[in-house]
Amino acid sequence: MTFRLHHVQYGRSVRVLWLIEEIGLEDILGEPLDVVEYQIGSREMYESNLRNVSPATRIPALEIGDISMSESGAIVEYLTETYAPALGVAAGQLGRVEYLQWIHYAETMASLIEQLNLQMVFLRPPAKASPVVLKLNVARLRHVMAGLEARLEGRAWLLDSGFSAADIMMGFNIFAAPYYVKLDDFPNLSAYKARIEAMPSYQRVIAREGEQRFYAQDFYPVPTE
Repeated sequence: MTFRLHHVQYGRSVRVLWLIEEIGLEDILGEPLDVVEYQIGSREMYESNLRNVSPATRIPALEIGDISMSESGAIVEYLTETYAPALGVAAGQLGRVEYLQWIHYAETMASLIEQLNLQMVFLRPPAKASPVVLKLNVARLRHVMAGLEARLEGRAWLLDSGFSAADIMMGFNIFAAPYYVKLDDFPNLSAYKARIEAMPSYQRVIAREGEQRFYAQDFYPVPTE
């Protein structure tokens, strides 16, 4: 049986990797996960068979049996509904709206992180990012984080019912956002990050991923004009 994840270290695909660990999907399927890892910024994604699995030739892409799919939110929803319904909220159940809201809020936040990654990490001289655009994107990321901070007031997890796939979607964001916005002004987010990092399934993912190789510094301030 094919059970393969197309993956970039600490990219959006880490959401899928974490969910697989949390579910124990390798044990359920009786099949070890084949992780095909790509180097971000190289051409190997386009020179591989990834384009046959992911229409956009991007990660994550998952092959499981006869099914091939991409988009982290779609994969997380599918795996949750199929193998771990307790981590989701089924249609018609109380809390379904909030569940969908926060699963997809994660991608709103991730899209801003992606823009900052492109401008702050990928660009090389003589290319130069616009400080005005960077300030705007950092401000937008901070605003989205403020919405998450408010949601976590008085809650351990995003849903009142407890830990869910929505929190797994947010794990990538909580790892990456502090490279651009410090968490000093976000006590709820800081505590949420600590709870995520304490989870055994998340710790197994971190051990599997190893030391991150993408960010060259701990924090990226917006450059001056």
